[in-house]
Amino acid sequence: MPAADLVLTGARVRTLDPDRPTATAVAVHGGLITAVGEAADVQDWRGPGTEVVELGGAHLVPGLVDSHSHPVWGLEMATGVDLSDVRELAGLRAALAGAERIGGWVLGHGLDHNAFEGRPIHHDLVADLLGDTPALLRLYDGHSALANAAALAVAGVSGPRSFQQRAEVVCDASGRPTGHLVEHAAMDLVTAVAPRPSDAERRSRLRDLLSAMAATGLTGAHVMDGGDPELVAAVARETVLPVRLRFAPWCMPGADAGALRELIALQGRGGRHWRVAGVKFFMDGTVEGGTAWLEHPDCHGRGTDAFWPDPEAYAEAVRTLHAAGVRTATHAIGDAAVRHVLDTVASLGPSGRGAHRIEHIETAPDELLPRFAELGVAASMQPPHTGYTRDDGSDEWSRRLGGERAARAWRLRELRDAGAVVALGSDWPIAHYDARAVLATARHPKGAAARRAGLTALQALEGCTSHPAAAAGEFAVAGRVAPGFRADLTALGVDPVHAPADELADAPVVLTVTGGHVVHRAALR
Repeated sequence: MPAADLVLTGARVRTLDPDRPTATAVAVHGGLITAVGEAADVQDWRGPGTEVVELGGAHLVPGLVDSHSHPVWGLEMATGVDLSDVRELAGLRAALAGAERIGGWVLGHGLDHNAFEGRPIHHDLVADLLGDTPALLRLYDGHSALANAAALAVAGVSGPRSFQQRAEVVCDASGRPTGHLVEHAAMDLVTAVAPRPSDAERRSRLRDLLSAMAATGLTGAHVMDGGDPELVAAVARETVLPVRLRFAPWCMPGADAGALRELIALQGRGGRHWRVAGVKFFMDGTVEGGTAWLEHPDCHGRGTDAFWPDPEAYAEAVRTLHAAGVRTATHAIGDAAVRHVLDTVASLGPSGRGAHRIEHIETAPDELLPRFAELGVAASMQPPHTGYTRDDGSDEWSRRLGGERAARAWRLRELRDAGAVVALGSDWPIAHYDARAVLATARHPKGAAARRAGLTALQALEGCTSHPAAAAGEFAVAGRVAPGFRADLTALGVDPVHAPADELADAPVVLTVTGGHVVHRAALR
């Protein structure tokens, strides 16, 4: 073999390769792993240009992957005052009272539905603090926002609107907007006129964000939107992307044959450490927003409609993309949404196996769980989302669903035990991107899911390594430390399989390698 570009030695390697489960040294050349062995092998791998990194007993595993993230789109979502720590209306008012103006607006993000303490979301609750200053506050779920009267006026929104997708400008009994904007099409009315970071700011923020992600051990992210190809390409020309990005642009209701052809044509576009590979659909919205598609109404009588007004049109779009060899990922939170996606994949026949996935799956009845493995549908789930619920059922998510459905919260372990591929992620900026927190919370879910068994430590690690590879159709090139596989590697200060979950959440990230490039390095203790 050629001399290695990079040799990692002195490690405790957990390969996830059944042919060689452990090792102490790894060699890398041309972005791929070329050898896995022991300390005695290292000298044979070295050449005059080889970089050798002594890991001092750190625990080396396949590179951690976030299976659902929005690092480009999220740059705009995460602009302005961070409201993620707000827990009640008084806290929201206090945060807005001191909020800086950005382009003459107040922008905020990460606002918990529970902060309204059961009140209807209405701009009157904060009107006295904002006056004539336009304000747009994004709720944490990414599917709803609160715009004040001044922002609605700038956007020309004075009453209800009709949309091709399930979306709503919520209005009071007199037809006046309350400021609550539900789903993307409604929010876009105001985001189109709100301040937006410059391209230079976005490039800088993307570089910083990806570096921060790599510092938590992340080497890859499945990006569940189309991002901004020109922005990503520009950053990739300037530097090595520290996180490998795999984009799945959206297919929305109303997409015609031409739109599907465009999505097919986008496949494979990319550069070093980024490419378009797949298409993202929405079958519903969120439980808290009343837009999850449920088999029975929520406690407000909502939730019985799909995001696609004609669910069969969704199924036909999936069939068209599948025939063209395009993998799909579908946002499905409610039980009816999950069932419809599974039925759609079943209609593809045997060729659909292993080619499609469902995102979120926050509540699902028993009979749906074995169908994931039977149909080869990957379950892409985000354990940190459980933190937006409460174990006493007093949160908005649990109250809307009621006890029976809330008891089916985030069935990570049951899906895994049923034989499903379970890929884990954060859904940044909906939850923090820290890969260690994803691993820890998968083992000990919070809130409504705390009563359920979490994943084992090994299952959690697989959920951020080999299972994302399987969900992406990359099981033969990623997710293991083995010759011929991508040189995406993460070295932690503790063993992610044997360390307690709380210790893992704060574990030192010793080294992150993406495509053979050292993208994060911490001082060894």
